[in-house]
Amino acid sequence: MGNTRTLNIALWTVQILLALFFAGASGAPKFFLPDELLAMPIVLPRAFLIFIGTAEVLGALGLILPGLTRVRPGLTPLAAAGLVLVTICAAIYQTLGHQPANALFALVIGAAAAFVAYGRWRLAPLTGSPRHAAYIQAAVLTS
Repeated sequence: MGNTRTLNIALWTVQILLALFFAGASGAPKFFLPDELLAMPIVLPRAFLIFIGTAEVLGALGLILPGLTRVRPGLTPLAAAGLVLVTICAAIYQTLGHQPANALFALVIGAAAAFVAYGRWRLAPLTGSPRHAAYIQAAVLTS
């Protein structure tokens, strides 16, 4: 019982830190900063930067909101898995841009997201609200 509690605390801690990073330090600047201030080693089209920023912010929300609201908690491991893919792409991009330290950082962030994905999928899954499940069931039965 104590190990599950410790694991749950560790997962929530990593989820919050990843959400802060992806929403605040990585995703939001792509929306608000001019391209010149983003320090991109390889120039990317603005629309693609907005797409990446959107994926990062939505992934950050997916790490936190399902667990807090207890609505669709199965989305948390999916959000984490999506962020793993984003970080793998970021590591490849940084490697192509001759920035191996940034590529390594992206892989470390990706490993943390993989920990959350596996942890919330198999080790300590989040549970949904029984009230929400009853609401969904009633909605399905009445339609």
